[in-house]
Amino acid sequence: MKSSNGVSSITDMFEKGKVLKICAPMVRYSKLAFRSLVRKYNCDVCFTPMIVAADFMRSVKARDSEFTTNEQDRPLIVQFAAHDAQTLADAACAVAPFSDGVDLNCGCPQRWAMSAGYGACLINKPELVKDMVRHVRNQVDNPNYTASIKIRYKEPTCAKRPKRQKMSWITVHGRTSEERHQPVHYDAIKTIKDSVSVPVIANGDIKYLRDVESTYQRTGVDGVMAARGLLANPAMFAGYEETPLECVWDWVDISVEQGTPFTCFHHHLMYMLERVSSQPERKVFNSLSSTSAVIDYLQNTYGSVSDLAT
Repeated sequence: MKSSNGVSSITDMFEKGKVLKICAPMVRYSKLAFRSLVRKYNCDVCFTPMIVAADFMRSVKARDSEFTTNEQDRPLIVQFAAHDAQTLADAACAVAPFSDGVDLNCGCPQRWAMSAGYGACLINKPELVKDMVRHVRNQVDNPNYTASIKIRYKEPTCAKRPKRQKMSWITVHGRTSEERHQPVHYDAIKTIKDSVSVPVIANGDIKYLRDVESTYQRTGVDGVMAARGLLANPAMFAGYEETPLECVWDWVDISVEQGTPFTCFHHHLMYMLERVSSQPERKVFNSLSSTSAVIDYLQNTYGSVSDLAT
């Protein structure tokens, strides 16, 4: 695959003052097929799931399993978990011809990640983060390639650290590593936005397109990132309140074309149909065990896209 100047287009998007709409890195879910789907519905930038850089560099099998893309999958940011500057730089060099930037996960609160020195514990190691960002910038042979970080809110003082790291942007999940469903700290996101010179992306509780505008109004951020909201409705950024039937069938077509494993194919549809189906319907749908059975169910229950015109 040819390298492109996609990152330059990301930079242009920030410079034009557009509030970017971004698909978050989601373990198991934000893979190529799902990224292909949300791009059809006004998603500006997509992240890969978090990839452990050391494992990624250890074997070709791991690289083939963890990172799949195509020429239409741009702009694309590859998120890595790392605690060693050279390993992160090596991983960045490996994916640079096929992506537009790498993002260092400094926000994952899971116990396994933090015990291994990844994720949220890195916010307490600003010099290490600075070194990792610098290694990526120095070793990737593309001046437009971005290096960013994603953090969770901890304290306003952490907002000042990115200034010294020469990163491309920072994504802030507006909850601490201990919080799960508590309200997002919009004031903390705004504090970080007001304290740094690089673009800031807000993450947390984006369920509808109107939440993009309200988050921008409350924080002044340059972009808004969604995770669960996009799982429930991949067409959210196009303004749909619920997943439209067209989007459901787009997912079927993309999944069949790309050979998406059944479990992933089925789970995405569970999320998409949750808001629009009854509990008995969900029980039946969740018990289906083959792609053909799922397609038959969708056809019989909801009809095809062509039925919308009749």
